[in-house]
Amino acid sequence: MDYNALAELLFPESTLTREDIEARYPERDLPDGAFVTRIGPSPTGFVHLGNLYNAVIAERIAHQSGGVFYLRIEDTDSKREVEGAVETLINAMAYFGVTFDEGATADGDNGKYGPYRQRQRKEIYHVFAKELVQRGLAYPCFLTAEEIDDIREQQTANKENPGIYGKYAEKSRSLTLEQISENIKAGKEWVLRFKGTETDEHITVEDAIRGKLEMPRNNMDFVLLKSDGIPTYHFAHVIDDHFMRSTHVIRGEEWISSLPMHVELFNTLGWKQPIYCHTATLMKLENGSKRKLSKRKDPELALTYYQQEGICPEAVWEFLLTLLNSNFEEWRIANPEADFHDFPYTIEKMSISGALVDMDKLRDISKNVICRMSAQQVFDGWKDWCEEYNAEYADLIKKYPERTLAAINVGRGGAKPRKDIETWKQACDFMSFYYDETFKVSDPMPEECDDETRKLFFAKYLESYDHADDSSEWFAKVKVITEELGFAVKPKDYKKNPDQFKGSIVHITNMLRIALTGHANAPDIWEVSHVLGEDIIRARMDRFAK
Repeated sequence: MDYNALAELLFPESTLTREDIEARYPERDLPDGAFVTRIGPSPTGFVHLGNLYNAVIAERIAHQSGGVFYLRIEDTDSKREVEGAVETLINAMAYFGVTFDEGATADGDNGKYGPYRQRQRKEIYHVFAKELVQRGLAYPCFLTAEEIDDIREQQTANKENPGIYGKYAEKSRSLTLEQISENIKAGKEWVLRFKGTETDEHITVEDAIRGKLEMPRNNMDFVLLKSDGIPTYHFAHVIDDHFMRSTHVIRGEEWISSLPMHVELFNTLGWKQPIYCHTATLMKLENGSKRKLSKRKDPELALTYYQQEGICPEAVWEFLLTLLNSNFEEWRIANPEADFHDFPYTIEKMSISGALVDMDKLRDISKNVICRMSAQQVFDGWKDWCEEYNAEYADLIKKYPERTLAAINVGRGGAKPRKDIETWKQACDFMSFYYDETFKVSDPMPEECDDETRKLFFAKYLESYDHADDSSEWFAKVKVITEELGFAVKPKDYKKNPDQFKGSIVHITNMLRIALTGHANAPDIWEVSHVLGEDIIRARMDRFAK
């Protein structure tokens, strides 16, 4: 076989050389120890938590080391591509605060190592496809889908590994140059396959997360280029990671079985392979057992779920960091006010077991994150979310900006700040009592406070109420009325002698809180009153005095 002639037959338009591509993409000028990482999602339109999970790892190790983090769109599978998917992905990453130093953008490419969309890099792949043909290491395969199915059936019957290799590749490998030329002239479709080697050898790969991985060396004649000339993931990522100068590849553990092919290509092309980091599968607990998160069953797998629920991006980040490094929670306790970007993340502390996505834990984290925010930050975050997902509350925030900001500030700060808000969506319910347009009484009055007690209390309360009173003056008046109605001013007195009192001041203040906010669990009554204003206070109290 004249391999040079075959290469020219298959790739007549490919005139560039390996040296040309090396010159186009030189080594990056970065400090020693700097990492170059990426995420390489497919534009399917479904952006999931796993994408963000791996993005957080890649972003952290790159930026903590003074390196580069880039976005590459792996769009080699045109059948799965969804229109607008790239923009959806970019917007989702931006929403969750993932920043790229270079790569694909909604408006094109940013950086010197592009194009960053694989379908635009066909010219580069063909240089190395041609080289492999010239070296006798790749060949055109004309097997039809039916023929491949027949081979697979035979292998299944013989209990053999499925694939094109050994004797199953002989028909394609043995074609002469003339036969190949005739097939091409006849318009027969072909793919380019790598020539695997039948061997009992094993390879060893040092995974940054899992340690030493040992597995059989590749013996498959796997596909390099599909019939449209576009590469498979196996071929494209090897070439791209070399020329984009990636030092680490962060990807899911489902790719471990493909490592022999990738190692084979790096070795064959004479390139140093990047450090592979195969992450654990995202899991959830169901009926006491762990299972893999499912696109069909689990809405929380989609990043849109977190956006629609109003779980703030900072909380999602912190939650993922707890999954990635077991010591993050200790660090957060020791550094309650620190930016999560300051956490010294390391790959070495990652677990190889499935990462458990616990939504209750995420919401607890979200409470803590929002609790640490300033009132203005909460205001801005909630308003932005409402403008996208709840027009009613967006209008109320715009109508009452000062009241809203003051309401958010109630119970904020101090040694034990309130943790009333866990998501922007839930904030709509919690904040509803601050607006007459959405106010409603949801909780029942304490059973200790009958109708007569209720009317008497609110009549006396309105009579004595002075909006200028400070909190101690206000509470002193509440205590006077409490005693007049036969309720214990001190709860412990009621607890000791329940028969001597109708109830305690706790029941009175609960009644007052429900009349004011609609809920038994609400912030400080005096502070709420001064957010709402005297007119609203009197109107709500008057309703219960009748």
